[in-house]
Formats: sequence, structure tokens, C-alpha cells
Amino acid sequence: MPEPVKKAVSAFTKKPKTTEVTAGKTAVFEAETEKSGIKVKWQRAGTEITESEKYFIKTEGNKHSLTINNVGKEDDVTYAVIAGSSKVKFELKVKEPEKSETVTPAEAAPDPAASESPAPPAESSQNTEVSSAETQPEEPLDPIGLFVARPQDGEVTVGGNITFTAKVAGESLLKKPSVKWFKGKWMDLGSKVGKHLQLHDSYDRNTKVYTFEMEIIEANMTFAGGYRCEVSTKDKFDSSNFSLTVNEAPVSGDLDIRAAFRRTTEGHDDGAEFNFSSLLKKSSFLRPSNRGEGKSESQSDVDVWDILRKAPPTEYEKIAFQYGITDLRGMLKRLKRIKKEEKKSTAFLKKLDPAYQVDKGQKIKLMVEVANPDADVKWLKNGQEIQVSGSKYIFEAVGNKRILTINHCSLADDAAYECVVGDEKSFTELFVKEPPILITHPLEDQMVMVGERVEFECEVSEEGATVKWEKDGIELTREETFKYRFKKDGKKQYLIINESTKEDSGHYTVKTNGGVSVAELIVQEKKLEVYQSIADLTVKARDQAVFKCEVSDENVKGIWLKNGKEVIPDERIKISHIGRIHKLTIEDVTPEDEADYSFIPQGFAYNLSAKLQFLEVKIDFVPREEPPKIHLDCLGQSPDTIVVVAGNKLRLDVPVSGDPTPTVIWQKVNKRNDLLRNTDDATTPSENSSDLNTDNKLLFESEGRVRVEMHEDHCVFIIEGAEKEDEGVYRVILKNPVGEDKADITVKVIDVPDPPEAPTISNIGEDYCTVQWQPPKYDGGQPVLGYILERKKKKSYRWMRLNFDLLKELTYEAKRMIEGVVYEMRIYAVNSIGMSRPSPASQPFMPIAPPSEPTHFSVEDVSDSTVSLKWRPPERIGAGGLDGYMVEYCKDGSTEWIPALPGLTERTSALIKDLVTGDKLYFRIKAVNLAGESAAATIKEPVTVQEILQRPKFWLPRHLRQTLVKKVGETINIVIPFQGKPRPKITWLKDGQTLDSKDVGIRNSSTDTILFIRKAELHHSGAYEVTLQIENMSDKVAITIQIIDKPGPPQNIKLVDVWGFNAALEWSPPQDDGNAQILGYTVQKADKKTMEWYTVFDHYRRTNCIVSDLIMGNEYFFRIFSENLCGLSETAATTKNPAHIQKTGTTYKPPCYKEHDFSEAPKFTHPLVNRSVIAGYNTTLSCAVRGIPKPKIFWFKNKMDLSGDAKYRMFSKQGVLTLEIRKPTPFDGGIYTCKAVNECGEAEIECRLDVRVPQ
Repeated sequence: MPEPVKKAVSAFTKKPKTTEVTAGKTAVFEAETEKSGIKVKWQRAGTEITESEKYFIKTEGNKHSLTINNVGKEDDVTYAVIAGSSKVKFELKVKEPEKSETVTPAEAAPDPAASESPAPPAESSQNTEVSSAETQPEEPLDPIGLFVARPQDGEVTVGGNITFTAKVAGESLLKKPSVKWFKGKWMDLGSKVGKHLQLHDSYDRNTKVYTFEMEIIEANMTFAGGYRCEVSTKDKFDSSNFSLTVNEAPVSGDLDIRAAFRRTTEGHDDGAEFNFSSLLKKSSFLRPSNRGEGKSESQSDVDVWDILRKAPPTEYEKIAFQYGITDLRGMLKRLKRIKKEEKKSTAFLKKLDPAYQVDKGQKIKLMVEVANPDADVKWLKNGQEIQVSGSKYIFEAVGNKRILTINHCSLADDAAYECVVGDEKSFTELFVKEPPILITHPLEDQMVMVGERVEFECEVSEEGATVKWEKDGIELTREETFKYRFKKDGKKQYLIINESTKEDSGHYTVKTNGGVSVAELIVQEKKLEVYQSIADLTVKARDQAVFKCEVSDENVKGIWLKNGKEVIPDERIKISHIGRIHKLTIEDVTPEDEADYSFIPQGFAYNLSAKLQFLEVKIDFVPREEPPKIHLDCLGQSPDTIVVVAGNKLRLDVPVSGDPTPTVIWQKVNKRNDLLRNTDDATTPSENSSDLNTDNKLLFESEGRVRVEMHEDHCVFIIEGAEKEDEGVYRVILKNPVGEDKADITVKVIDVPDPPEAPTISNIGEDYCTVQWQPPKYDGGQPVLGYILERKKKKSYRWMRLNFDLLKELTYEAKRMIEGVVYEMRIYAVNSIGMSRPSPASQPFMPIAPPSEPTHFSVEDVSDSTVSLKWRPPERIGAGGLDGYMVEYCKDGSTEWIPALPGLTERTSALIKDLVTGDKLYFRIKAVNLAGESAAATIKEPVTVQEILQRPKFWLPRHLRQTLVKKVGETINIVIPFQGKPRPKITWLKDGQTLDSKDVGIRNSSTDTILFIRKAELHHSGAYEVTLQIENMSDKVAITIQIIDKPGPPQNIKLVDVWGFNAALEWSPPQDDGNAQILGYTVQKADKKTMEWYTVFDHYRRTNCIVSDLIMGNEYFFRIFSENLCGLSETAATTKNPAHIQKTGTTYKPPCYKEHDFSEAPKFTHPLVNRSVIAGYNTTLSCAVRGIPKPKIFWFKNKMDLSGDAKYRMFSKQGVLTLEIRKPTPFDGGIYTCKAVNECGEAEIECRLDVRVPQ
């Protein structure tokens, strides 16, 4: 049964109401507080009202009133009354006087009928109580916690709204703090957001303050209670408690409850906004305002609610009809919402707590205490009975306790639980808290082009975990355009941006409740580089023409144009796109194919053009006996040089002529014309050359990577997949009987450059470094156009490109790195052919910056040979830490800086020794860490090494200018600073005598002197004098120390007189006052029978007193303690003889009675019962025994004593004897005997236990 909600009480028992008054009249507002003496304030439009001719404020006990004279239109504003933390608002409505009629006082009275109708909603809302914190000025900054302003206690009326505000300073926070709102101890309100609860937060960039709000909408009585706001950051935590008081809705005192449930013409069948429960609780609602009203109002005297509560449900309709309640359904709905008073539980001694919390994977115990130790209980989870299943649930019964243990709690165990005993139940809720989710694999930096797909990936410690993605501190959500897509795959979490734009650049963060990972996304404008353009071609009929180009982006598509018209592929014309290479292949070239061809990449303003020339072979009449001739005028760039890209095919057509057909000899020669390779080839045998083939032995090679093909009018030199080794001078020789001809052809193979060597890193800063590299050893035969630089984190596998425009220089300053993260760099070389392989990675390096210069560098002291310097650490140290400080000095007029200390110093002060007296020196200091030295902090003016004479003077602290009082045993540590140069001589005296160094410690320095006493004694009291001496100059101060102790007891205590109910005492002051003034005495009395002491007088100043109100017939002792600043004396002075308060009248003599003997031999009042149980389940045997004195109990099994057997547990409570047998087996069956023995006798009882094996 749920506990009844405790009603919150307002400070006001009667609240002022909105009033309408005619202009020129007087308005009176009345309020009553719960207690008298409470200070009440009245406000007009938020400003406090002071008493004047216009306003009259009156207070009598707990009644308060505000009178406003001569009301005008300017008084038509909102007013408020404040008592403590309660504030009630109301309005004064001023209406113009009617001109046609004169309003008499009788007519000006309010209409009784109007007061019976409910107040309009707008007016009732003005009566809602709000927290006084709304009118108070903003709280000052919290010097310790995170809060700038904490949520304050609030008060609200049922159905009203209230907002609690917490403000957190964000100036020192790196990220937004985490805020949680709780109700009670455990209930997290983050999951309760809905119709009645809203949470809001905002950030003011000007003041750098986070504002968090909890808004409660349409409050009801169940919302009252304690709340808590918790705010946490990475390394700080703070919380604030506050409470909410919910008051009943203010309703007009003359309102009839039945009127609320009479249907209106508007058809509201529910009346959902009317609080029926609060109406029924107010008896004033059920009474008429005027006892003299007619019969129609007499029924209001009947308590309809009392009738409904006592009547059976079958009579509800009849009662509603009798009293004119037509909205019966609305009344019944509200009857169900009324809280019933909880009856005291008869089955439970201790119920379950309202809620429990446990970490996921842990176990928890739910425990109740029942009134009947033999009672059976049932455990329910979400209304379903929990069955025994393995080791998940364990049920225990120990005496009156019933325990449910839940092992290995999971989110499925987050539910409502009940313990049922008979007809009674105990409810609780179990909240399972998940462990923090850790990020096991962090995000990695990425660099993409505009329009490309971006996918951030991280791995967390638990599958299906909930994470939050942010961009530059702003949380990402699924927008209508689905720009961001979130995906989960087991432990992996993905953030996907389908088409990236320039605005997507920034830092992306993934957050869990246990970790954060940050990565940078750089989106570059899309630029296309042409690594190889298409070249002009000259081909013959029936040959193949291939146009080829290579671009930087392998995803870029394009179209081929012929004389401005798109080329349509067919069986003879092929278009291919493989990676970055685009090809147009034309088979069996015809004269119609001669044209201008272009390739246009899609999305880019590029146009790569080349021309195809068709070579016609003209056949002219050639006379016989023509000498051989090589025709090289048809070649491309120059008559004797051919350039080919490595990996491409070289096809060289060499037209030849001669009659008879000449023999072709190809040779590769070096620059010294040494023969490297011969390839003899003849034309295909024909009728005219059969004798040449037979007379000469020819080397014919028509296959292989390098080969020669012969035709009637030309020969073809082919190199498949040109390599660097194919570069050189090729000589072709033609021979026939008429003569010979030869020509040299230079073949140049160009390729991508070799990879450069590993780059070197220098000038490392906080987030930047300088990268340097050398050109590649081989440039591929073409000049290097530039370089491309990439970087990656040391533990990552993803390289990120740093530039899209080629770098022309051999150095580059890389920026936007994260300080403290280890990086690596590598470089690519690019020429007109393409991009080289990557260079080896550079040595790992960490971007760190030297610290900033030390601050507050100054000279502390100067002597004839030393200078004392001091400074403070740098404002920025960075990830490289701080190794120490380097101090240097330079003589005036010189530029050489000399180290003042050997090596570095970690202290923030230094004493420079062995200096020459009279030298003028400049000093500077630098902070040093792994990244190097900081900028120097320098003393602008030179320092002269010379002792400065300074008069001795004490700077006596304020608390030492008066007597220093200490208790015996306390430590005395007096520090007196002084000035004086050179170092003065210091002398301490006590009462004119030199101090004993064994009893008092003295320590002197160049700036102060210290007197130290470990344990103060009384003899340390006195006047101390310390003298400062420099040559003939001196200064002295005096200090008075008073050591005090507890006083001794008073002396000579006397019981002077006893009369009636009084006793007179006298005493003398103590002999030992503890070296302090006696502040008073404490007088105590004790009855002689009990000797329990009670204080009669405390801090009593006199040395005599009269103790009154003593009890007749008793005898009293008295004792007195003395008291000083240390406290009461350790012992007291006690009267030797008691003071007897004599009785008057007869003396009663009590009769003598013979003492009754209650001894009784043991007797069993409840026997043992034979039982049959199942093996494996704990069982108990119980009986009851009586006997005086309490008998000693023994248990036996088959006449064997069970006292030392751990398997059995014996209990005895109020005469009830229990033997518990843990998990019995068939062996435990037999005859069990219980024996009770005392000095009057003994008794035995036995039973049989059978243990069955479950089938």
C-alpha cells in the first residue's frame, strides 16, 4: 500500500484575494499567518510598500492587513504579501464610478451570489505561491562549488507551474557540464520528462554562464518533497538540495461541491482541471455562507462526501440524484484518486525501502521483517511471482527476516518488486545502473574532398551502447535531410556524412559516460590534377590509335569528343576507365577517323585535346636498283628522339624503301658506340627476296617484350611495358646490293620519381612543426613539379594528406596538430608522369612548445657578494612539462650572458653567490622543457652588488600587541617579521633574564624570528622582550604570554542551614585559579539513594547560594566546581554530611510480605510434530517450553548430542525452540529429541523426521 503524501503547509492560513473597488474608495486586504510574530512584507508591482497617508499597514498577532485609501486608476496593479519563503500575489481592480447613479454603501457591498461562482482561471492563478527566490537578487558566485546560483526552495499551488533554476560558471570549463535532477534519493528525473516535467538548458556567451532549468507543469500534491541537482565535470562535482511545497488550490469559501459536478452547457463531461480531492477536504466548501438563506441552500449543510464514503457503490447514483449531482462519472473518477490513510501493517515489522540501486553485474539483497516467524512470503516482479531458477534468485528465511537475493543484475532486473504476506504487500523499485562505457579505439583524423563520403569510426567497451556525437561542441542529430547518419555494429559506432561540404570541417567528438574521443575533419575544395595528358597521334590505315590520359581522382568520370561531338563506343571504338587512367581506343583506323579528339572530366573545367593524323601510303613507280633509304620525317617531336612513359607500349614505325628489299638490322649502342644488342630481322620471305634469305643467316625475333616486325614498306620496333633499362640509342641499318643507310633513334623512358628519403622534423612548436626533405635521387626523367605531404598519429594506420596544391619548396610548416600527440610524416614527389611511392616515415615526434617566460621576476635581496632572486612559474607550461629554470647574468656594458647557476634549478628562487662588490649586473631567467628554452624574463635596470643599510624595525602582528593566552599543553609558535640590513643581531629576554634554550626554541632568519614552545606550562607565562641590533641602531618589542590551566576546586564548602525544601551553602574561592580569573561556579545536587548528580546553578558568580525545590524525605549531597577560561575544575568540593529534608506528619510503615517462590520445573507447552520433508531444502523443528529459572536446552538425534555439529543451528526466542537442519539428506532422518533442564527438574519431547528423495 503506498504511503500517504504528506501535505505541505503554507505560511499563510488566510490569503488576500483579488478585489474590485470603485475609484475613490478604500481597499482592504487581509492575511493570516500560521504563527504570530512572523515579519510580513507588502509589495506593490514588485516594490516594498512603506506606511504613509496612502497606505496603512496593521499587524495584530497573526493577523495582517493592508489598507489603500482614495483608490485611483494608478493603483490597478499586482500586489503581493511575503512571509518567510511564502509569497502570495493578488490584484486590485479599479472601476470607474457610475455617473448615472450614486452608489450607496449598501449597494457597494459585494454580491453574495457572485461569490458562490468559482473564480476565473486567470484570477486564481494570481494566488499561486511562488518561491521567494524569484524576488531576491541573484546569489553571489560560489567560491567553492560549481554553482553560480543554486536552485532555491519553492512553493506552488495545485495546478500551477514553477521553475527551478541552477546556474554554472563555464569560464574555466573545457566542455559543457553534465547536470542531473533527482527527486528524493534515487529517482532520476531525466527519464520522467513529459507532460508535467520539462528540462531546459542554455549558454550565455557574454557572461559564460550555463543555465539549467527544471519546469514543473500543473503541479499536484504528489510532487511535493525534496529534490537534488547534481552538476559534474571531468574533475569536479557539486550538488544542491532544495524542496518543493505544494499547497491546495484556493477556492472561494462559498463554493458548493455539488456545483463542480453539475454539467454545463459546454459539455465538459470530465471537469479534468478541477481538483475534487482538495474540495472534499475543506469542510467550508460544504457549508453555506449565510445560515439564513432559503431551503434551496439548506442542503449545503449536508456533507455529501461523508455520505458517499459510508454508502455502498450501489447507492452512488441514488445519492447523486438526491443532491442534484448530474456528472456522476466525473465524481467517481475523482473518488478513485483520493489517497486513503495507510493502516498500520500487522504482517510486516519492517517493509522494503521505496527504492534500491545496484550496478549492472552486481548482486543485491531485498529484505523484510515479518511479524510471524513462520509466515510464508511470495516475491513478485512486475506483478508476476518469481520462481526458483538456478542461481539467479535466492530465497532465504532467517528468523523474522525474509531475504531475496538477485545475482548478476542486468537491465532486465530493473523493475518493480513486491513482497506479499497474506493480504498485505510491500512495494519497492530496483534501479540497475550501467557501468561507464569506455572508448577502446578512438576516432582518427580525416581529410577528404568536397562531395566525398566521410565515415568516423570508434569502438566502445559494450555492444549497443548509447553515445553522443558533437561537432565543435554542438550535439549532432538526425536532420530532415539525413545529412548525418549514425550506425551501430556490435561495439563499433559510426558517424557517416554522405556528401561532405566545406562547412563540415571541424573537430568531431564522440562521448560516452566513461570517455571522450576527438578527431579533426578537413574538407578541401575538389581540385583535379592531370598527371598525363593525351598526345597527338599519326597512324596508318588499319592500325590502332590509342588516346590515354591520367588524372588525380580515380572516381572522376568524363566524356570523349570528336570535333566537338561526343564519341559513341561501338565494336571498333572502345572507351575504358580503369582507376585514374582513361583510354579511347580506335581499331582499324580509317581516313574518317582523322579529327581533333578531346577528353572532358565531369564537374571540372578541363579540356584535354589531341589530334589524330592519318598517314596515307602512296605507291609510286620505283626504278630497279634503288639504294635503301630510311624515311624518319614522319616521327613525332624530333627526328631522332622518342619519349615513352614507363609501363606504356612503344611502337615505332620506320618507313623504308629500296630495291631490292633491304635487310634491316637493329642495334642498341651506348654513347661510345659499343654494340650492346643485335637484332637481325628480314622481311617476310617473298618471291623477290628468296635468294637473300638463303644466302644470309638472319636473326628473326617476332615475339618477346622487345621485338621487331617487318613489312614490305616499313618495319615496326615495339617495346611492351617500357622500362628504365630500355632507354638508350637504337641504330637501324638498311643494306641491299645497291648500298646501305642507317639512322640513330634515341629512346627516352620517363617514369614517376623515386621516393624521397625520410623527411626531417625541426622547429617543433605547440601545434606546428617544420618539415624538410631532399629531392629524390631520380626524378623519373622529368623535372619534379612538387611534393605532397602526409601525416598520421603514431598508433593510427590512416594517413591524412596535408596539401592538395603541390609544394614547390623543400620545406613546409605543418599546423593544426594536437599538443602531446605523437605524429609521423612522409612525402611524395610528383612529376608530369605521376606521383612517386611514399617516402619512409619520419622519426616520431610530439608537438610541444617551450613554456612561456617566468612571471614576476624580481630581486629579493642584495648583499656585498650575493643577489637573491625570485620568480613565479610560467603562465603556460604545455604538454612538455617543465624541466627547470636557467638563470644568467650580464655585466653592465657587456653582451656576454654568463650562467649564474650550474645547470637548471627547479626552485622558484635562487641565491647567486661569489659576485664582485660594486658590479652592476643584469639578470634574466628562462624556463626550459623538452621543446627548448622559453623567452627570457629580464630585470630592466642593472642591480648593484652592494649591501644596502636598512634600519632595524619589527613588524609586530596585530594579535601579539595584546596578551597572548594559551592553555597548558598547547603549542606556542610566535613569528615576528622584521626588516634590517645587514643581518641584525636578535636577543630574546623573559622578565629581564636570558631564555633557556632547552625549554624554549628560538629560530632566526634574515626576515623573521620565531619563538617555539612545544608544550606550554604555567611557568612560561611572563613578559618577553626581543631586541633587534644593527651597529648602534636597535629596535625592541615586548610580548606578554599568559598560560592558563583549569582551576582547583573551591575550598571550605559548608552546609549552612536546611529548612523546609531549601538548603544554604557557603564556600571559599579555590586556592589555585589556574592563572586566570574565576568566571563562576557550577553547583550540583545528588539524592543519597541514587547518587545521580544534577546541575542546580551554572556560571554562578557568588560564593554562597540557596538550593530550593528539594524533595521531602530525601537526603542530598552537594558539590561545587570552579570555572575559568579553561573550563571546569577537574575535581569538585563535596559536602561531608547530607542535607536531610524532614517530612511532616505521620510515618508510614510498610507491611512485611513473604516473598513468593516462582521456581518451576521445565514443561513443554507445544510439542514437536513428526515431519516428512524433501531432501536438499532447509527444514526446521519447533516446540515451546516453560520453566523458571530459564532452562538449558539440548537437542539429540537418535540419542546423539547435536551441539557440536555445524549442520544444525539451534534458536531460542521467548521460549520458542527451533532446530534448523541445513539441506537434509536421507541420512538425517530419525528420532529427534529436545531436552530442557533447570535446577527444578527436566523435561523431554521427541518427534520423527523422514527425509524423502525427490522423484
